[in-house]
Amino acid sequence: MSQHKLRIMVTGGCGFIGSAVCRYLAGQGDAVILNFDALTYAASEASLDDLRGHNSYAFVKGDVADAGAVARAIADFRPTHIMHLAAESHVDRSITGPGAFIQTNIVGTYVMLQAALDYWRTLDAEAAGAFRFHHISTDEVFGSLGAEGLFSETTPYDPRSPYSASKAASDHMVRAWYHTYGLPVVVSNCSNNYGPYHFPEKLIPLVTLNALEGQPLPVYGQGDNIRDWLYVDDHARALVTIATRGRVGESYTVGGRNERTNLEVVEAICDLLDELRPQPGLKRRDLIRFVPDRPGHDARYAIDATKLETELGWTAEETFDTGLRKTVEWYLAREDWWRPLRDRYAGQRLGL
Repeated sequence: MSQHKLRIMVTGGCGFIGSAVCRYLAGQGDAVILNFDALTYAASEASLDDLRGHNSYAFVKGDVADAGAVARAIADFRPTHIMHLAAESHVDRSITGPGAFIQTNIVGTYVMLQAALDYWRTLDAEAAGAFRFHHISTDEVFGSLGAEGLFSETTPYDPRSPYSASKAASDHMVRAWYHTYGLPVVVSNCSNNYGPYHFPEKLIPLVTLNALEGQPLPVYGQGDNIRDWLYVDDHARALVTIATRGRVGESYTVGGRNERTNLEVVEAICDLLDELRPQPGLKRRDLIRFVPDRPGHDARYAIDATKLETELGWTAEETFDTGLRKTVEWYLAREDWWRPLRDRYAGQRLGL
């Protein structure tokens, strides 16, 4: 970068990962941040209460599929980097309502790419050379792994759900805008995130809050699906590293090297709550209920983050055990954040 301060536009900045990115950037003190978010059901402005009045943070309500709103935001803010996180991301919802995923994840990414390209073409040589469009995606685009092996940057795409198919399409478009138009892009694909400020329909907060309230803990199938878990603050560091230092045209897979079966995750949460918030006569594991599996449920995801670790020097700081303890302790302490969301969404299984 030149002497100019980083100006980073984050789409979906009120979401789980986006808000972690905004908080991390604000804490670093070397970036001006524009959070562009439509405030859909999974977004929470309360996740960024600490940034209210922060002189390097601004919020604009807008939909990434609204070309006019996107163009105005970019023209007014004049970003050095765009970090595109805005997406519909819940697999179950995509099965019964794929249209929203097509609109946000595919059409929205197209709109963002076109607006970024139009803006980039107006920049002088130095600014154009420094500009980056960072597209944040998921490991689910790669399909399902067997018992062995890891996803990497060279893994063929094999999406299995409407959600992962829409993200795969958006990844392909980003690379096409690089190869066709020269737009300086980087792409990252991450494993399952967890941590504070996670919307209560997702596995770890859902199980935590249900167990806290003594409600049943639904586990798909036999709970033997395996995921590689990545603490959200570790991911935020990785994303800013990729956006600012990643090589143009390259992709980076981001994972925590923390594989667990879904049942192991649920049991670990139960044990933590029995320790941290015991309830006489109740062992939380007794609340586990196995429910019918969802269609096309991928068996295993796991990430090889070697490229990111060796090329850019990033490593995950949290193990699954340390990160999960921090997460559960946060939910115990922050009912003020999750209770309003829980009141709208009472812990039911969504989307199926």
